[in-house]
Amino acid sequence: MIKHLKITYAHKNLAAFILAFSIVRFAQCQEPPRPEMDISAFIQNLFPVPTEDSDYSDLYESLFQLYANPLDLNTVTQDELAATYILSDAQLRSLFAYRQKLGAFLSLYELQAVPGFDLNTIYRLLPFVTVQPRPLSFTESLQNPTQHFLMLRSGKLIEKQKGFSEIDSTSTARTRYAGPPWYGYLRYRNARTGSFSFGITLEKDAGETLWTWKRKQQVYGADFSSFHAQIMNRGRLKNLIIGDYQMQAGQGLVMAAGFSLGKGSEVIKTTYRSTLGLKPYTSVLEANFFRGAAATLILNKNTDITGFYSRTKRDATQEDTPEGTFTTSLPISGYHRTPTEREKHNILLEQNAGLHLLYKMPSQKGQIGFTILYTEYNATIRKKDVPYNRYEFSGKQNLTAGIHGDYRWQNLHFFGEGGRSRSGGLGGIGGAIASLGKSVDFSFLARGYARHFHTFYGNSLGEATKPINESGTYFGLRYFPNRRWQFSVFYDRFKFPWLKYQVDAPSRGRDYYVHLLWKPNKRFNMYALFHEKHKQRNNPDSKLPPLPLVTSVRRTFTINAEYDVPLKISTRTRIQYGDLAYVEISKSKGFTVAQDITWQLKKLELSARVAYFKTDDYDSRQYVYEKDMLYAFSVPAYYDAGTRHYLMGRYIITKKMKIWVRWSQTRYSNLEKISSGLNEIQGNKRSEIKAQVMYQF
Repeated sequence: MIKHLKITYAHKNLAAFILAFSIVRFAQCQEPPRPEMDISAFIQNLFPVPTEDSDYSDLYESLFQLYANPLDLNTVTQDELAATYILSDAQLRSLFAYRQKLGAFLSLYELQAVPGFDLNTIYRLLPFVTVQPRPLSFTESLQNPTQHFLMLRSGKLIEKQKGFSEIDSTSTARTRYAGPPWYGYLRYRNARTGSFSFGITLEKDAGETLWTWKRKQQVYGADFSSFHAQIMNRGRLKNLIIGDYQMQAGQGLVMAAGFSLGKGSEVIKTTYRSTLGLKPYTSVLEANFFRGAAATLILNKNTDITGFYSRTKRDATQEDTPEGTFTTSLPISGYHRTPTEREKHNILLEQNAGLHLLYKMPSQKGQIGFTILYTEYNATIRKKDVPYNRYEFSGKQNLTAGIHGDYRWQNLHFFGEGGRSRSGGLGGIGGAIASLGKSVDFSFLARGYARHFHTFYGNSLGEATKPINESGTYFGLRYFPNRRWQFSVFYDRFKFPWLKYQVDAPSRGRDYYVHLLWKPNKRFNMYALFHEKHKQRNNPDSKLPPLPLVTSVRRTFTINAEYDVPLKISTRTRIQYGDLAYVEISKSKGFTVAQDITWQLKKLELSARVAYFKTDDYDSRQYVYEKDMLYAFSVPAYYDAGTRHYLMGRYIITKKMKIWVRWSQTRYSNLEKISSGLNEIQGNKRSEIKAQVMYQF
């Protein structure tokens, strides 16, 4: 058992040395056991209420990679450790001051000696960190991977969708899905933290053909395939990747790697984005990644330079006109089941070339970076000629450049990034995080993205899904009256200077969030949250353009209680209410009650849920996280009235092999058919079965 130890900076030099020496002597032959991590639960704590316009697959993938490749406390940078979203700025400063004064960590037990670290912080951090006793040679790294596994997953809907039925004379749809009704997933990974990584991912969705080879469209067997090979820390070569990869620099204005927490219950740390550089792309989202080669070189002790080139194919909707071929949209769903969907599959050639220069101040208090990204297509992008698209990107080439930096001074952390695209549009984001004593943290963020600012791989914080046509200010506050209570709140005010889809005039809105957490002991915690967002939209009752704007108000109120006995049983009870109202026009409301339970036996883990939901219509649908198998993520929408339940089992066959089986079902009270088009199911229930096997070499 790790005991809590309280140390002040005034006695640090002597007391910390004596304590660290004692701890290391005690732990020379042992380390605290590395806990298994429920990443779905970790994300749920960051985003208690998921939204319909968010895809958390990349976030899940990024967090799993952090877990699978733990950070070495003796070589990790502040940016890398900040990316776990666990440590406050004050705790980061404390840890690196400790390392600088007392030298390398000899054991994870030594975290007890870091001033400002409590037991809860250490337990949350342990899955993401390690202590390497000595650097390994490349040959030793190959022989001792931290990740080496093969994973297979498949599943299908039990009820038949229209897309898999025979075409009959009464049906208006004259096409059907080309492939079988099950989906497939294969993943192989061999990696050593800080040394090398090699991986292959193959995936097909339900309805896609089983085996296709189209070299010109970069389709090699499975509908989607991904590959990467990476080596790291070989002399001046800091990072080299061949295959699929992403790049994270600055605040994500130019290159964001698809990993952004945005606005959630973590109201402080999510305002700052860490510069993580190049990382392999291992997700199955079929867009927003580079394919080619990239490298980071160490120019000197304080300066790195990264260069990369990418040549890949993208899905596109194209039109042939007398003037030529134009691309009108870039679908990102990844579905290629029908002739229409397959016509769009990887037909647009996209090439990217980029450079990132990063200078770290000798004081280690700050850094400055420069980013440039050039993108070229082989067909002109010209979106549909409607008013809200007037300032969207048009053409074949785009060039986006940006400068980012951050600086830490005492209890303040300043950061920001500015950029300009070829169109002349400017984008900027800047903010600060302040520790106002031991119990109060404050964050501020301002942003402004011109209506003609174009960044294809940017994903900085904002209300919209991409940084364009938006300005806003964000304030976050977190207060710890004691170790049992935590109060968090944010307020975000935003406006859109130009039109948007289904918003036929400049608009504005505001967003605020209150979160209260009570954790009386290690086993039990309970939180309540309230979230309200005001946005202007077209009046749904008006018919003639231009449509007048009305204010929509979406509210969510949630109470969540969890009890956990490690390695035995855990329960979660959740009550969630939400509504969507168009002021003085209409209101739709709904609620969900869900009960989860997980039993852990010696080799078997069983997880189950029973939920009841009732909503007026689809507008008040409820999104609730569900526990899923490793590398899978489930956030279904609950609407109408009915029940939702699932049962999942994980069994350890041998030390090297695990198997998962999951069954889920939704039963609706008032529906005679579910969904529409080729996804339509006759009846009032939707059931899914899937299985997964993982072999660790």
